[in-house]
Amino acid sequence: HRGMSKSKADNPMRQIRIAKLVLNVSVGESGDRLTRASKVLSDLTDQTPVLSKARFTIRSFGIKRNEKIAAHVTVRGAKAEELLKRGLKVKEYELRQRNFSETGNFGFGIDEHIDLGIKYDPNTGIYGMDFYVVLERSGMRVKNRRKCKSHLGKFQKITKAESKKWFKEVLGGAILNQRK
Repeated sequence: HRGMSKSKADNPMRQIRIAKLVLNVSVGESGDRLTRASKVLSDLTDQTPVLSKARFTIRSFGIKRNEKIAAHVTVRGAKAEELLKRGLKVKEYELRQRNFSETGNFGFGIDEHIDLGIKYDPNTGIYGMDFYVVLERSGMRVKNRRKCKSHLGKFQKITKAESKKWFKEVLGGAILNQRK
């Protein structure tokens, strides 16, 4: 078995693309603040956010089990790419080494949602949010579909190194504190 030749790298089935972008605003409490945070997400994406519940009670944080404490929304396609670019502009297209996972995905957080170009509204307040990007290659549906499910080969999976390379080449980003 040889290493990957040039012709294999040019294969259109090996091109990496954005599968989805997940935006998460974790408020840490239910009620009015959570409602306003979900309004921010719906204004940003034109989609209805899903509310997440706490998995267990943590008395020091003042949250109970099954209490709604966060809102998230999944964006796909061109809208995901556009929102990702707006989020990376806030971070000046610089991510850290630890922002990339072993499965080839990456995520980062921003402190203020108004940096994304949304006008500040005193009634709403300011919320930070997490961006998480899931990358995929063509043929991923084989693994996820309901009928005739099958396994993916190891060359179809995305590694940490490949996602970093994609981030630098396609998005023109920089990775800080990279070990030599």
